[in-house]
Amino acid sequence: MDALLLAKALIMGVVEGLTEFLPVSSTGHLILAGDLLGFMADKEKRDVFEIFIQLGAILAVVWEYRRRFADVLLRLPSDQQARQLLVNLIVAFVPIAVLGLLFHKHIKAVLFHPVPVALAFIVGGLIILWAEKRQNAVRVAEADDMDWRDALKVGMAQCFGLIPGMSRSGSTIIGGLLFGLSRRAATEFSFFLAVPVLSSASLYSLWKVRHALTANDAGVFAAGFIAAALSGFVMVKALLRFIATHTFIAFAWYRIAFGVVVLITAHAGLVSWVD
Repeated sequence: MDALLLAKALIMGVVEGLTEFLPVSSTGHLILAGDLLGFMADKEKRDVFEIFIQLGAILAVVWEYRRRFADVLLRLPSDQQARQLLVNLIVAFVPIAVLGLLFHKHIKAVLFHPVPVALAFIVGGLIILWAEKRQNAVRVAEADDMDWRDALKVGMAQCFGLIPGMSRSGSTIIGGLLFGLSRRAATEFSFFLAVPVLSSASLYSLWKVRHALTANDAGVFAAGFIAAALSGFVMVKALLRFIATHTFIAFAWYRIAFGVVVLITAHAGLVSWVD
């Protein structure tokens, strides 16, 4: 196995795990990191790798909330609250599933490039600053208190995450805050919703390009998966601690600064971003 390629796969996995659940866009970071590293000449295979390692990040959420997920499944036949959470996840999942199937190819062809991603970073950062400066009255303290209307609103907000650089988690969390969810409720529901959304996207993509994958790819894919799972687990726990006492303003300024750096380096030719 190519040691350099393996090292790059590990880096990509860490990037995925550290950014998947933050409002900073994991897809945008993977596009930029992949271009900077020159990761995988086969564009189709690289795209599948980037989607596959999301399963590693999802494993981190499943492990962190394993007792809660198990409890919900056990209580489904008899507990209305458990059934409501399942309904909420389905309702919130439908909008992005429909729009993703309809427009993914067009979005990928037009927007999956460094400069559009950088612009989305900046716009998303400005939206977070605006949302944090609003006085948002909290109606829903815990994710378990949401009804299907709350879930639908968050699911619609999540659709902005289809734009690379906007961030799926950022869209759901900030959307949740604007719709009256507490910071913890919005963040936890974003974690829960990531499981069906990212799992289905990853498995669907793998099935579509199964002909392009070989046994030689297993090591690289496994390295990225493990790195994403481990770094994702660290980040989930860290984010839950962070939101207890902080806003998302720091992430907004990070997004804006990072986007500006990409635009400047691309314009000046300091970094050979592929576009």
